[in-house]
Amino acid sequence: MKIGMCMYLWTTNVGPEHEEILRTIKAIGFDGVEIPIFEGAPYEFEQTAKLLDRIGLDRTATSAIGNPEKNPISSDAMERRAGVDYVKWAVECAAAVGARSLCGPLHSTLGHFSGRSPSADELARSVEAQRQIGEHASNYGVCVALEAVNRFECYLVNTMDALCDHVRQIGHPNIRAMYDTFHANIEETDPNSALTKNADHIAHIHISENDRGVPGRGHIPWPEFYAALATTGYDNWLTIESFGRGLPDLAAATRVWRDFAESNEAVCHDGYTHISRSMEKAGLERG
Repeated sequence: MKIGMCMYLWTTNVGPEHEEILRTIKAIGFDGVEIPIFEGAPYEFEQTAKLLDRIGLDRTATSAIGNPEKNPISSDAMERRAGVDYVKWAVECAAAVGARSLCGPLHSTLGHFSGRSPSADELARSVEAQRQIGEHASNYGVCVALEAVNRFECYLVNTMDALCDHVRQIGHPNIRAMYDTFHANIEETDPNSALTKNADHIAHIHISENDRGVPGRGHIPWPEFYAALATTGYDNWLTIESFGRGLPDLAAATRVWRDFAESNEAVCHDGYTHISRSMEKAGLERG
């Protein structure tokens, strides 16, 4: 199992100017970082890959769809095509940066609502779109890990049961699920059961406190989470996802109106310490 740090805390576009931050993350003990993909071309991500290789950081990738005109579940065929093309582009950039997984709510436009529950037509359109994306991802050796997101940000899939039922309907080996402790804390009546019940479909995990601040400082029952995780056989990334006010557009999108920690470095140091100690207590091995 590997410990990662999502770069959302600093940027949505990692470049040479972030080398000092990346080296600090490496020095703390992280195995890798999660690279946001929102702009740029594959060749630019190839340069980022070289930077990460020099530092000795492995990587995953993350993205989201913020434009309703690029919605893979839209009733408009052109908007659906634009959404599928966007995710295909993100897959290509993920491969270029050397990531073997691309995670996030890449099933629908984040923050865009119909005012109703997901319809059968929307779910069917999502299956069709994700199968196309899965085929593209398989050509690049990338696994797309779809995320169940809370009801205030998304309406297509809010729980792990709903997400994993949908993944089963999609039925493509390159389309899997991710588990996020922040969203599970909001939506699941039993977050740990949601994890263990659906473990076979989970390809990625975000470690995020109930306030999206420093893991270990909030009210998520972490010992129970790690104990449950130890029963699943999961052996992939545990990546800290935290947010701050440093990026105004991202802060607005994630509804972050206050600072959750004294510094970004504190999130890294204390978050890493929380995960590594919790893993040790639960008998979870690094590797």
